[in-house]
Amino acid sequence: MTARNLRSLTWRALEQFLGGIAEPMPRDTLARTRLIGLGQAIGDAHYPPDTAGADQARRRLAFDEIMAFQMAILGRRRHRERDVAGTAVQYSGAAVDGFLSELPFTPTKAQVRCIGEALSDMARGTPPMSRLLQGEVGSGKTLVALTAILAAASDHRQSALMAPTEVLAEQHFVTVGRLLGTRPFTVGLLTGSTRAAPRREVLRLASEGHLDLLVGTHALIQDGVELPNLALAITDEQHRFGVAQRTALRGAGPEQPHALMMSATPIPRTLQLTLYGDLDVSTIDELPPGRQDILTRLVPEDKRQAAYRFIRQQVEAGRQAFIICPLVEESENLDVRAATEEHQRLSNEVFPDLNLGLLHGRLSSRQKDQVMRQFRDGDLNVLVATAVVEVGIDVPNATVMMIDGADRFGLAQLHQFRGRVGRGEHRSYCLLMSEAESERARERLSALEASGDGFKLAEIDLQMRHEGDIFGTTQSGDQTMLRIASVFDQDLMALARQEAAAILDADPELTDPKHAGIVAERDRFLARVQDNISD
Repeated sequence: MTARNLRSLTWRALEQFLGGIAEPMPRDTLARTRLIGLGQAIGDAHYPPDTAGADQARRRLAFDEIMAFQMAILGRRRHRERDVAGTAVQYSGAAVDGFLSELPFTPTKAQVRCIGEALSDMARGTPPMSRLLQGEVGSGKTLVALTAILAAASDHRQSALMAPTEVLAEQHFVTVGRLLGTRPFTVGLLTGSTRAAPRREVLRLASEGHLDLLVGTHALIQDGVELPNLALAITDEQHRFGVAQRTALRGAGPEQPHALMMSATPIPRTLQLTLYGDLDVSTIDELPPGRQDILTRLVPEDKRQAAYRFIRQQVEAGRQAFIICPLVEESENLDVRAATEEHQRLSNEVFPDLNLGLLHGRLSSRQKDQVMRQFRDGDLNVLVATAVVEVGIDVPNATVMMIDGADRFGLAQLHQFRGRVGRGEHRSYCLLMSEAESERARERLSALEASGDGFKLAEIDLQMRHEGDIFGTTQSGDQTMLRIASVFDQDLMALARQEAAAILDADPELTDPKHAGIVAERDRFLARVQDNISD
């Protein structure tokens, strides 16, 4: 297939089929937006008459893509606000105020604001809350969630909290016990490792309405789990769950419960309306006082042995360390192989006298949890891992995060890695190992070295990369929801949102024949990316 043959086939295809392309956009939309027709855009995209023609073609095709996305998320939000009945939680203000006043610390102003936003949603009832709670690692999202859970319990309502790993579910279970242990509050834990007898007892208590809170993993959405008084469904690290899983958690009770989705991955403000237009967003934009800064340093390759010596010094002082392996872009299999080889090399040549663990994406959930437990319990001195360690492990004794090939990760993901240390009383460090010589790579790593503000770093990351990396899912946005458009098309984003709102205002049920084309575009878009859109 030579380039000449490909051009010839493309030309023949356009000649034969371009005339049959239907225009999906209503005429009034095209008139307001001053966009060219779809047929012309497709033709000019392949064979542009000039640079301006190519730009016009791309603008039209990008608009269609963004428009389909905006129709989907705005339609979803309006459906929820109009058609979905929620549960009005008549919580006890005295119970909530008493809990907050008895805490061994003072909540930050941001936490108090986010608590107020969530409780206001829950008291309203309809439409049910559908809120994204975002904040840095250590910013106190759990306290916000716990206050909402306590509010529901004060009205004799149940809550469910789903975490992506067993270790994280156990951490939440322990935190709840520590903060609510003196109160008349019942909590159960349900994971894949829960043995048969305790599982039966937890399921019985939940189904009879005797559990105020059920904490767990995907086990919460399996058959046999009943929460008859469910009023609040919470997912932690929400981007780790698909739409179907989050929907299943909300559907675990007879009524439509309120939904709170927590994320430690800061979402750039410029993207919140674009990607999460169907959700309300609460942001904890300050850390509790006393939270330590993590000393971050860019380490050149010729200082690698010095970095290893520093890790050994920390271990000899009783601390623990993470070593993140370089990301191999071609496939996860290569990532696993690279991590396995690096684990063997470090075990045999660098730290033969220390206990090293290995964590990667090909391990089963049970194997991952076993390794994380060993590290958490101090049985391992060093944990060698791929990007799978990004979330879900809280080890206050870990003080060093060494990231090999740091230039291959996005800023947002590097910031998440860094957040795995500095969670205890000991001074903590992040070592960025990189052989990259490009100015762009050094600029990104220098930004991480200079700033500990996750939201600021997310904005910088967005400017340097694409939206696909916001959750660390791709290297540079190559597999994003948007094929032609990008998050840098901010004017098109605003224009498409405005037009989508106008169409839904004029035709809420989208029954007007002139909107059939855009409805078809929306449905095709949803079919392709349905698991990437927030529910």
